[in-house]
Amino acid sequence: MIRNPQLSVVDGVKQKSVDQRAPLLGEPKCVICGRYGEYICDETNDDVCSLECKQTLLTRPDNNTRVFPATDECFYVKDPGSSFTDAQLLRSKLEIHVQGSAVPPPLLTFSSCGLPPKLLLNLQTAGYDFPTPIQMQAIPAALSGKSLLASAHTGSGKTASFLVPIVSRCATYRSEHPSDQRSPLALVLAPTRELCVQVENQAKMLGKGLPFKTALVVGGDPMSGQLYRIQQGVELIIGTPGRLVDLLSKHPIELYNIMTFVLDEVDCMLQRGFRDQVMQIFCALSQPQVLLFSATVSKEVEKVGGSLAKEIILVSIGKPSRPNKAVNQLAIWVDAKQKKQKLFEILTSQNHFKPPAVVYVSSRVGADLLANAISVVTGIKALSIHGEKPMKERRDVMGSFLGGEVPVLVSTGVLGRGVDLLVVRQVIVFDMPNTIKEYIHVIGRASRMGEQGSAILFVNEDDRNLFPDLVPALKSCGAVIPKELISLTSRETHNKKRKVGY
Repeated sequence: MIRNPQLSVVDGVKQKSVDQRAPLLGEPKCVICGRYGEYICDETNDDVCSLECKQTLLTRPDNNTRVFPATDECFYVKDPGSSFTDAQLLRSKLEIHVQGSAVPPPLLTFSSCGLPPKLLLNLQTAGYDFPTPIQMQAIPAALSGKSLLASAHTGSGKTASFLVPIVSRCATYRSEHPSDQRSPLALVLAPTRELCVQVENQAKMLGKGLPFKTALVVGGDPMSGQLYRIQQGVELIIGTPGRLVDLLSKHPIELYNIMTFVLDEVDCMLQRGFRDQVMQIFCALSQPQVLLFSATVSKEVEKVGGSLAKEIILVSIGKPSRPNKAVNQLAIWVDAKQKKQKLFEILTSQNHFKPPAVVYVSSRVGADLLANAISVVTGIKALSIHGEKPMKERRDVMGSFLGGEVPVLVSTGVLGRGVDLLVVRQVIVFDMPNTIKEYIHVIGRASRMGEQGSAILFVNEDDRNLFPDLVPALKSCGAVIPKELISLTSRETHNKKRKVGY
């Protein structure tokens, strides 16, 4: 194809960036969105993919100039030429559902929302070529200063959805107020130490080279070092609620300047004993922007979210509280006494075992015993991880697993929430969780950013309470349902109808 040097000639030119294809190896890329740079902008001589990106190119300032206002209230710049119709069409196509007033349109590229140039470079270096659907909608909403309750599948990019606005906002504020005392500007709470470590690592990566420092506040590490880190001046604190409450109760830490408050895995944070600690921390803040994220969100969480912020935008991707379709679910009916033998058969089968894999169990003792049994019986090296292990040992175990030294990791629910297990494409649910929400989170570890994965689950009569929710969850993804599960579910449904007089 001959590249058109006169983009002002509209015939045959793509109108929208979304209509353009991805570039092939060696082909020019659009300077705005990275798609195939089919045309040359006649006013700048830059490669662009469409009239939409041409307009963006001609209306934005120089790359070294910030394009967002120097205020605390709004850091988002709407894509030039975007319209309500375009936003609705894109949301419909990507299954982006929104509720709330004045919801900004989704962004197509990271460069279209006024992020600092260094942050854009960090995103590119980290491999963020295009925003995922949750990032498309959550980032502009957060940058606009809106509070947000967001739900999307595990591995869909939720962490970057709140970290990108935080890094942008904090770095901009520090650049404009260099003489201010460096008290924290943002706070992220998560339910587990592993998830906090992961969030901080990603925050450091995105904030590299910017006036942006982090502090990790979790149990298992000395409190003195965490306190010293905060006292030296940081922009972002990432921590578990218990350790942060402990730290605040013993030492004076200034939280008045916190602009953004994030609860990651919010349904877990508000329903599992964390609620009082979370509310205690929230009451120490001064009306921050609230960002709530999880793969599953209940009506109760929506109610609590509404109590934390006066106006909150609801964003969900796909069907709420449904398993990720990218995970192939295989349900196997296995009596409790036969589960170990069935697991050994799977792990020694070339057709069924796809390492590295995570095996989920319900107890800490069970995790240790099963990992040892796997190593002894099958000869496959396996390690366990749970909340009773010291922090250093947990880090070493995760390093060995993610580094490829250990093909099987036996875990309790400590790895069921939020932790990005990049190498994992298979999970084996040895013990079924107590709720369908936990099940959705657990099997979601097998898929990241929509990549295909598999989940093998052992089911028997002990999981009877989960059957009414499990059957629809399996059906929603086209999974085969064991005949024993269908039979027991039908019997339970029939008995319930008889009891209520149908």
